[in-house]
Amino acid sequence: MSPLKKKLIVVGDRLLVRPENGEEKTNAGLYLPATALSARTAQGGWVVTVGPGIPLPDLTEDLEEPWQNRGATPRYLPLQAQEGDYVLFVRKAAVEITFEGKRYLIVPNSAVLVLVRDDWEDAPELAGGIDGE
Repeated sequence: MSPLKKKLIVVGDRLLVRPENGEEKTNAGLYLPATALSARTAQGGWVVTVGPGIPLPDLTEDLEEPWQNRGATPRYLPLQAQEGDYVLFVRKAAVEITFEGKRYLIVPNSAVLVLVRDDWEDAPELAGGIDGE
């Protein structure tokens, strides 16, 4: 028999983030202002995995009571963050965990301030972000 492997499953509108050590300039090229560093209000890190998103109600059927529809498949509004993105978020909203000896932060989507994604060069201008040049 093979040993069981543990797996983290992120739920709802949360992100699992591998934190970056706080410095004035992040590895992604963002400069954090002195106010953010001194008060530690913002922190950055790399998105490891993303939850399914914000749950949406099923409005397709006219049932008198919402709990009567037991066979419905849940629907979610997906999050903007993707695996591999660099995320800058409000530090106080994050929850720190240790899983298999590694430190992670669970960050709610509402605490995300900005995302940095490497593939923005291919996107049309003004469609999703500002060029880093």
